[in-house]
Amino acid sequence: MTAITITERAAKRIAEIMTGEPPGSMLRISVEGGGCSGFQYNFNVDSSRAEDDRVFEKDGAGVLVDEMSLQYMDGSVIDFVDDLIGQSFKIENPHATASCGCGVSFTI
Repeated sequence: MTAITITERAAKRIAEIMTGEPPGSMLRISVEGGGCSGFQYNFNVDSSRAEDDRVFEKDGAGVLVDEMSLQYMDGSVIDFVDDLIGQSFKIENPHATASCGCGVSFTI
């Protein structure tokens, strides 16, 4: 079973973001080629769901991931961090062998 885990901090932040979006909107996370390490994560708000999307939910906060991206993200944990550098979603990906300093791009 393919799975992505959403932490409580991430779910809370996603819920906060969605309060200003149209009803039914979710955070979409996709993987694309590029970035300084080969692949990069894209974060968008989306109110439409494609046929190949998988939905992962925690505490009412939803994340959409398309089937192609899911093969690179299976087993990942989505967290939200607020530190001296700033606020951001952080993905702990068990498939990534390396990532850039900002954590947005990675290598498999």
